[in-house]
Amino acid sequence: MKAPRCFAVTADRVFDGTTWHEHSAVVIEGSQIQQIISRIETPAMPITILPEGIWLAPGFIDTQVNGGGDVLFNDCPTAETISVIAAAHRKFGTTGFLPTLITDTPEKTSAAIAAVHNSMRVQPAVLGLHLEGPFLSRDKAGVHDPAFIRVPTSADLDILTAPRSGALVVTLAPEQVPAQFIARLAASGARVCLGHSMATYAQTRAAIGEGLSGFTHLFNAMRQLESRNPGPIAAALESASCSYGLIVDGVHVDPAMLRLALRGLGNPMLVTDAMPPVGGARSTFLLYNEEIRIEQGRCIRSDGTLAGAFLDMASAVRNCVRLLGLSLDDALRLASVNPAAFLGIKTGRLAPGFRADMIAFEPSEIEVHRTWIAGAEPDASD
Repeated sequence: MKAPRCFAVTADRVFDGTTWHEHSAVVIEGSQIQQIISRIETPAMPITILPEGIWLAPGFIDTQVNGGGDVLFNDCPTAETISVIAAAHRKFGTTGFLPTLITDTPEKTSAAIAAVHNSMRVQPAVLGLHLEGPFLSRDKAGVHDPAFIRVPTSADLDILTAPRSGALVVTLAPEQVPAQFIARLAASGARVCLGHSMATYAQTRAAIGEGLSGFTHLFNAMRQLESRNPGPIAAALESASCSYGLIVDGVHVDPAMLRLALRGLGNPMLVTDAMPPVGGARSTFLLYNEEIRIEQGRCIRSDGTLAGAFLDMASAVRNCVRLLGLSLDDALRLASVNPAAFLGIKTGRLAPGFRADMIAFEPSEIEVHRTWIAGAEPDASD
């Protein structure tokens, strides 16, 4: 990636994460946004003028990316794999993401931690790591291999609370971990999410009290909402301090339920739960040595179990507008402002002092034309 020290990008419309600016320029210095000004006030500097009808907005942030570009992070948790995934998702506006390792061996977990540490030195799009498992409920394993699901040990806690590069999200089932495990993780700065869980409402509230702050793919792979057994979904929707990921693909969750989630008190955010075919050329891949195929927009195992998603962030934003009836403003916020708030990072907005992660896009189809990550526009070879 190469970027001039100071430059500007102009567009007919610029969305800063809150407000639209007409005929404006985003001024960037190094990796940060300096200011948004009127286009006619742009000082003498290199200027990128976007074509008429191409707008500018914060880049998308995806906290749950299993794969892309025909590679799966679990198969080969290396910096090279992460680079392929980053390039595949960047085409769809993802300027920041968490490579996600689903339930696997302790050796794979250690390799994933090392891969992310190494990758963050050269890939600014990599914001940290998401470990989805292995401390889950076998009753809600979904496509996760039950043979790898286990109870955490003190050694696991030491690894997860050690000094780290970037954000760490840990998805677990609260009912399957020891007392104070969540508190220790949260105290270390990790974001702890409920997922693949049969936790009751009371157990979920207790976990929130310990520091649980998120819910992984809300509605999927967790105890369902019932009149006399509200479970984790009710706790998520009434907790203003929590964030919850939503897979808006028209497959994982009915639009009516997604609209219900958007009326909750918490912080909803878009996630893709993406698998290798996103940005790739193949329609099948292996997961735990079992073939997963794409069928009618679904990633499914031979028994019909969903295995992640065939979804990119631009499509998720588009689906929010078309399936859920959201305004473009709100849909863009779900893909940028809200996940940034969950991770506690200074990106996701086009504002002074924020990292210059941006997308140039055509608004009616949410088609991404260009991206900038930390003030740099990726080369074709990146």
